[in-house]
Amino acid sequence: MRELVWTGFMSLDGVVDSPGGGPGEEHRSGGWVFKDLEFRPEAWELKGEELAETSALLFGRRSYAAFAPTWRESADHEGYKELPKYVLSTTLTEDALVDGWGPTTILRSAADVAELKNGDGGAIFIHGSAELARRLSDEGLIDRYHLLMFPVLLGSGKGLFSDADRAKQMLRLRDSGTYANGIVKLIYDVQRG
Repeated sequence: MRELVWTGFMSLDGVVDSPGGGPGEEHRSGGWVFKDLEFRPEAWELKGEELAETSALLFGRRSYAAFAPTWRESADHEGYKELPKYVLSTTLTEDALVDGWGPTTILRSAADVAELKNGDGGAIFIHGSAELARRLSDEGLIDRYHLLMFPVLLGSGKGLFSDADRAKQMLRLRDSGTYANGIVKLIYDVQRG
């Protein structure tokens, strides 16, 4: 079974909304990852490690629309270009897919994601896509979380976890790290049964 991994940036108050501040990111503090914080390359090593482990990418419709045109042209994201991509959406059409960014398949339901996980291959990574992450977490489909927690309180915005009434879910710390600029790396495995 393939692992489904959510990876992203989070403020100390749990906001994952608009960290890069690019098109389609509407948070009033959009771009908060790159503002007012000393750059420390060691705090970003996780992203290179993730690329080496990624066999496919999964997005929600809005995150796909924001990332695909930008990442397709980005030297920083060159390693993702030819990887298979999946978009979970009930409304996205084939003609809305971005050309020149590797093979992309539209999935229509969480059951389609579960079927994808049951196939052969390595880890599938979700970057951003907070609404998708909440939905798939509530369905019990996310296996691991990679968080880079930033020392900022944003006060509002999308969170990673839903407030649905559900049973407690335990996480096991796989790895952690702290960096001189205040960023904290937290990698958790979801414990099952």
